[in-house]
Amino acid sequence: MSSENEKDGKAVGDGEPEQLALIRETVRTAKVPRAKPRTWRGAALAKELPVARVVVNKGVLHLDQFFDYAVPEELDEAAQPGVRVRVRFGAGAHQVRGGRREGGRLIDGFLVERRAHSDYSGPLAALADVVSPEPVLGPEQLALARAVADRYAGSLADVLQLAVPPRSARAEGRPSPAPLPPPPAPEAGSWRRYERGAAFLDALARGGAPRAVWNALPGPHWAEEIARAVGATLASGRGALVVVPDGRAADRVDQALTALLGDGRHALLTAEAGPEKRYAQWLAVRRGAVRAVVGTRAAMFAPVRELGLAVIWDDGDTSHSEPHAPQPHARDVLLLRAAHDRCAFLLGSTSCTVEAAQLVESGWAQPLAAGRDQVRAAAPLVRTVGDTDLARDEAARAARLPTLAWQIVREGLKTGPVLVQVPRRGYVPRLACERCRTPARCRHCAGPLEAPEQQALHCGWCGRGADDWHCLACGSNRLRAQIVGARRTAEELGRAFPAVPVRTSGRDHVLDRVPDRPALVVSTPGAEPVADGGYAAALLLDGWAMLGRPDLRAGEEALRRWIDAAALVRGQEDGGTVVVVAEPTLRPVQALVRWDPFGHAQRELAERAELGFPPVSRMAAVAAPPDALAAFLAAAELPPDAEILGPVPLPVTRLGGPRRPGDTPPGEQWDRALIRVPPGSGAALALALKHAQASRLARGGGEPVRVRVDPPDIG
Repeated sequence: MSSENEKDGKAVGDGEPEQLALIRETVRTAKVPRAKPRTWRGAALAKELPVARVVVNKGVLHLDQFFDYAVPEELDEAAQPGVRVRVRFGAGAHQVRGGRREGGRLIDGFLVERRAHSDYSGPLAALADVVSPEPVLGPEQLALARAVADRYAGSLADVLQLAVPPRSARAEGRPSPAPLPPPPAPEAGSWRRYERGAAFLDALARGGAPRAVWNALPGPHWAEEIARAVGATLASGRGALVVVPDGRAADRVDQALTALLGDGRHALLTAEAGPEKRYAQWLAVRRGAVRAVVGTRAAMFAPVRELGLAVIWDDGDTSHSEPHAPQPHARDVLLLRAAHDRCAFLLGSTSCTVEAAQLVESGWAQPLAAGRDQVRAAAPLVRTVGDTDLARDEAARAARLPTLAWQIVREGLKTGPVLVQVPRRGYVPRLACERCRTPARCRHCAGPLEAPEQQALHCGWCGRGADDWHCLACGSNRLRAQIVGARRTAEELGRAFPAVPVRTSGRDHVLDRVPDRPALVVSTPGAEPVADGGYAAALLLDGWAMLGRPDLRAGEEALRRWIDAAALVRGQEDGGTVVVVAEPTLRPVQALVRWDPFGHAQRELAERAELGFPPVSRMAAVAAPPDALAAFLAAAELPPDAEILGPVPLPVTRLGGPRRPGDTPPGEQWDRALIRVPPGSGAALALALKHAQASRLARGGGEPVRVRVDPPDIG
């Protein structure tokens, strides 16, 4: 400061410089200086409920509990249950100053409760900060997350990472729209095609809680029918939640809801929306501005207020299984919500899983299906090409395009597009009977037999040898394997029909729709685009490759993939035809010809009951290096009725090769054991595995051990 400035800044009263007077006046009128959020050292605590119970975002099992923190007075108003907070974690008991624990690193968490006293007798650390005053975790969500964590032997923090999306400050700063009044109940519409469809919608509109397994008719009406069920639920003043396997299905339901109810009635929660828009939609649901949600897998945790209906479409799709810990399945999460909230439940699909059949078999849900006359009118004509037909047509056998299939394609291209479904590279069977192609199974546990690198024949589940194997269906003792691909099929079709455009849809590029004009659409299962007006015909090639997958669900999955593709074809009355290249005597093929997925699921369920496999029993898969797996199984206090199958070695992942979720570390040899328990012991099994994993981690961990409860595929 210059001398001239000093002269000009002389005081106003007591001779002090003007700047100093201003500073002192600011200090006198300011609030009490805020302590550093690092420790809040010396800060006063909240006068009421000074203890905050927090769940921290550390997903390790031995820390799966709540932790108590002191609430500074300046955070008293913002630190409400449900908000995001920052806390210091990991400080030792010796790091105490002024009665407060200090140290540790900053991590995120959720405040779940305010208390007057703590169960912990030692000094507490203080909350470092409240990230946002927006409550994002309600008691209903917390209870659901706890139930999911217990079912899947996981931690609460891991489930909350799936349930609550990442924060967007800009989205929180924008207000959500005002809630709209309930709409009028919609007409039954195409639900009248089902024997009890209109009654189901009427029960929803009257505030009831019906539970149904819905075997949807083929065709494009399923999205509109879901929209009508949601509209009936909203008319009763309650909320609705719809979970679909992918973004394409979500868009169809979104469009159907908008057409039926208008804008502003529902939120769309998909990854394609982007983090900020998705979080804004999620907040609108959390705040009660929107009462209906349509979304993919993560939407299963959407905080819908007064949930009146939970819907899951195509529950057999693998996209419904969460790849991140603790790997819950959307169907099971919605079942937990339906039981906890006592709301209606609708499981719909053009096919039928064994789990859906079990819900009907147990009486928990009622079947919702159409009569046979409606099925015959909506479904296409299904024709088969088996080994006998191929043996009479050697040229077609070599090209994998039988004469019948070629004729159907030629006729179909006269009126519209033709769909060709080819199994993706992952559908590679291990071993099957060379004569009748019945999958080779273990006599002890019904697991798939394998002989990698020409080694001795053994079971892929329990590891027992099977040198004396012979086919129980035909008596042959000769085995075969086959590997197929989709690219060669597209090339062959392009040469066979040079004047017709060939379009492909698969992992690298998935088509959403194709126009209603002649074209060949070659697709892998699950990537089939919708054709405007429906496909004129469809070819389902290499059926035995799908049926021969080394998986307990091979037949169920093959039928689901076939029906999903065939449902896109025009009805039989409009000339729609489907050709499946598979042995016509096999059960899934017969179910496709009769269009009877529910009957197939019932028979599969009966066989699972005889073998003691899920869903009749509960099962867990444990994988680790051999020594670590043996030590884990020895330490786990499994239920007395638990049975261990294996261990068996897992395929070694090649260094530099492609990896899928759940693959073993490249170049490492791991073993896997399956543990199954009868009905009623599933919770005890999950608890035992969780305690064993927590004890191992608390001791320092060592080699990794992967635990998965209710794995979607066993093979």
